[in-house]
Amino acid sequence: MNHQALSSFIWSVADLLRGDYKQSEYGRVILPFTVLRRLDCVLEATKPAVLKEFDAKTRAGVPPEAFLLRRSGQSFYNTSPLDLARLLGDQDHIRQNLYAYVQAFSPEARDIFERFDFHTQVERLAKANLLYLVVEKFAGIDLHPEAVDNAAMGQVFEELIRKFAEISNETAGEHFTPREVIRLMVNLLFIEDNDVLTPGNAVVRTIYDPTAGTGGMLSIAGEFLAEHNPRASLTMFGQELNDESYAICKADMLIKGQPVQNIVAGNTLSDDGHAGRRFDYMLSNPPFGVEWKKVEKAVRLEHEAKGFDGRFGPGLPRVSDGSMLFLMHLLAKMAPVANGDGGSRFGIVLNGSPLFTGGAGSGESEIRRYVLENDLVEAIVGLPTDMFYNTGIATYVWVLSNKKPADRKGQVQLIDASGFWQKMRKSLGSKRREMSEAHIATVTRLFGDFTEAELVTMFDAAGHALGEPQLVTNTDNPPVAPEGGRLKRVPIARIFRNADFGYTTITVERPLRDAAGQPVLGAKGKQKGKPQPDSALRDTENVPLGEDIRAYFAREVLPHAPDAWIDEEKSKVGYEIPFNRHFYVFEPPRSLQVIDEELKTVTASIMRMLGGLAE
Repeated sequence: MNHQALSSFIWSVADLLRGDYKQSEYGRVILPFTVLRRLDCVLEATKPAVLKEFDAKTRAGVPPEAFLLRRSGQSFYNTSPLDLARLLGDQDHIRQNLYAYVQAFSPEARDIFERFDFHTQVERLAKANLLYLVVEKFAGIDLHPEAVDNAAMGQVFEELIRKFAEISNETAGEHFTPREVIRLMVNLLFIEDNDVLTPGNAVVRTIYDPTAGTGGMLSIAGEFLAEHNPRASLTMFGQELNDESYAICKADMLIKGQPVQNIVAGNTLSDDGHAGRRFDYMLSNPPFGVEWKKVEKAVRLEHEAKGFDGRFGPGLPRVSDGSMLFLMHLLAKMAPVANGDGGSRFGIVLNGSPLFTGGAGSGESEIRRYVLENDLVEAIVGLPTDMFYNTGIATYVWVLSNKKPADRKGQVQLIDASGFWQKMRKSLGSKRREMSEAHIATVTRLFGDFTEAELVTMFDAAGHALGEPQLVTNTDNPPVAPEGGRLKRVPIARIFRNADFGYTTITVERPLRDAAGQPVLGAKGKQKGKPQPDSALRDTENVPLGEDIRAYFAREVLPHAPDAWIDEEKSKVGYEIPFNRHFYVFEPPRSLQVIDEELKTVTASIMRMLGGLAE
């Protein structure tokens, strides 16, 4: 059976549930039972040896766990003589026997069913007289490793997860990232690492997702690496807050043969489940615009007590949006670079707010300052709107690394992929658009080549477009405008120096004046004899980092306010990334003469139509 046929067969269980369950609830039954049947089949061959070992060690009073794991040949075991087939032999007691069977799993496997709230579903199925029928259905599915290997089983499970996420699209966005977005991020993550992608290189790497959801990012990263270099080994780590998503992710890892103890439950920000660990690659799609008030005490304590020895040294964003906390969490998980080796790269999906929210000195600005001044940002990719299940807002993929190639050092690449989309045949929640494989390939190429690019459209003398816009990089031969025509150039990829995003906010003061219009002077202390500032006239100016502040002040301020001065003590350095401004193309308005001619044409057409009606 291929994985589509197998997942369709499992999906047929939904026919039994129809009426007693809402469609959005099917996954609560089908996913845990699929996991149960897989574990059932995987353990079948070693079951007699495990039971014999369990009996011997129990009689001897020896803790049996390590011995049972060795006997099972897996990262889990079950000490019950029951299995799904035997459960069918006692229809009257199937509920109690099913509980006993699940309770006999090793703790890591049993935890999956507890997080699925399996007990509640079993009770509900029993009450609807469906439990025996569902167990019978799953007992008839052959999920033995000889028939379905780990890779195929992983694909089956991924397919089921995707289907259920799409059905319950009202909440899918919280725990499920669109697959094409993950594929793009994975491409950007690996494209520069030739040693990992070269077939035959038996490299070992780690990957981590602090907001793992159902494990899609980890799974697709594993599939990508297996496809390009089957000998590469990618060990997966994750943490997830939502119990059901955590259960699905952990089950997915178990099915694929990954060490399930690497998937941890809990809130990443307040309780780091992988404290002290560093990773080669990381991916994350944290919640957008979600406040972090629940974990504020723990986060502020770490920030104040540990500073840069903790995770939140650079600064804290406003409480209304915690997405930048996840950015700093990933920075703290980067493996150090030593002798040109080691280091990390990660991709994180953020909304537009982290690009520019907060002025100089704010938590957000200080975080941007930290990543830019430490040369950690490789690229930021603007995605199309309407790409996610629970929001239609603009989103951006940030790619950060502490092992930048030489040609990228000191620079940041911005890629505007907001126009790279195709309409979906059927909307899923807020998701109405998707990126095609060609779109993903184009963005990957622009990033991999580290090049600037623009879309060029040719217009003839009459102003008509000649064909589709052409993507032109700075290494291509530029197209030539036809005689009498013109070229419209729209930037798609641009490269900037890190310092281009920095500025110094200066405070401009003007003197307080008395009733006679004379400046009020200070009477004592440091201010004695100096003009006193008028707070009502106080203003600020943002001076680009590369520009001399005195020259800027003389040019931009003094001609308009000759009595102004700079309060040096209030100057602050800030950073912002005005993404959209760098891709804005000014379109001059049409001339009044052209508009007038169009109005005359339309008016004449309306008069002719009215004349026809009068006849």
